[in-house]
Amino acid sequence: MSTPHNAAQMGDIAKTVLMPGDPLRAKYIADNYLTDVVCYNTVRNMLGYTGYYKGKRISVQGSGMGIPSIGIYSHELYNMYGVESIIRIGSAGAIADDAHIRDIIIGMGACTNSNYAIQYRLPGTYAPIASYDLLEKAVNAARAIGANYKVGNVFSSDTFYDDAASLGDWRKMGVLAVEMESAALYMNAARAGKKALCLLTISDCPFTGEETTAEERQNSFTQMMEIALEIAE
Repeated sequence: MSTPHNAAQMGDIAKTVLMPGDPLRAKYIADNYLTDVVCYNTVRNMLGYTGYYKGKRISVQGSGMGIPSIGIYSHELYNMYGVESIIRIGSAGAIADDAHIRDIIIGMGACTNSNYAIQYRLPGTYAPIASYDLLEKAVNAARAIGANYKVGNVFSSDTFYDDAASLGDWRKMGVLAVEMESAALYMNAARAGKKALCLLTISDCPFTGEETTAEERQNSFTQMMEIALEIAE
């Protein structure tokens, strides 16, 4: 059973999927951390791999950029391929004063300016949150390796180039970082009765101008990758 976006057949994908936005980060993880790797998807170059990490069968697949893209891929993984947990491993821009380049953000909740939740016809405003058991495991794993991490709210923006320059307003509300996917992943997981967690590495600081290169984002955010691999079920 393939979909318009995924060539995998049922059984090709593990119960836990690590999901970076960049498909080349998926390839990096498959090449450097997994054994007995099989590539199950190349459609639209959204690379997907299944292999083993310390005896655990794990898949890793790109999600693309933005809520519509991760909304498609995570929906299919949860509802058409029997995936139980998705751990997003992405990059984010620092909003909080005490968030710095290469810090790890564990997204407890995800604010958003997206209208993604309208499809559920809810009589109010939905608050997308992580699965607590995955969050707790991630905190313990981050502590175990001595990572600089923070747990809290992130902002999933529909716009990368924000004409309203609104990050300062989210900063006032204690939001730690801005990215573009987590809210949709959390909503899809909730609707499917599945698990989700977002681990983010700070790649740039919009208020200070600090930033990493595309190659560094692709290949060097290894602490986040290792935390996700350790907590995969």
